[in-house]
Amino acid sequence: AAGLWTVFTLGGVGSKASAQPEQCSPLASQSLLLLLVLANLTDAPDTPNPYRQAIMSFKNTQDNTAFSSSNPHAFQINFNSLYTALCEQQKSDQATLLLYMLLHQNSNVRTYVLARTDIENLV
Repeated sequence: AAGLWTVFTLGGVGSKASAQPEQCSPLASQSLLLLLVLANLTDAPDTPNPYRQAIMSFKNTQDNTAFSSSNPHAFQINFNSLYTALCEQQKSDQATLLLYMLLHQNSNVRTYVLARTDIENLV
């Protein structure tokens, strides 16, 4: 989960902004590309893609509901930090594709983004 958190925050939410986001953290960019490739691999006939399952099922750390560990791929992440990182990196095609995947495949992220009052930062 710690590795995915690094990928989701795209190298750190509090990092300095630069004119070229890909140049400031090449490891984060490459990690995000790897995550996107792994999450979009096709499912095997007998087992679903574990990366896609993780993308579809993670929850907010600030959510008050109980965290069920029945899903082996389930983890929690701070949606506020994720939202801030995605807003800062929207010039990156990879970050936009990650946002698209999260909005379409994870109902928890979709609900959180739609509840935000500052959605214009994302758009």
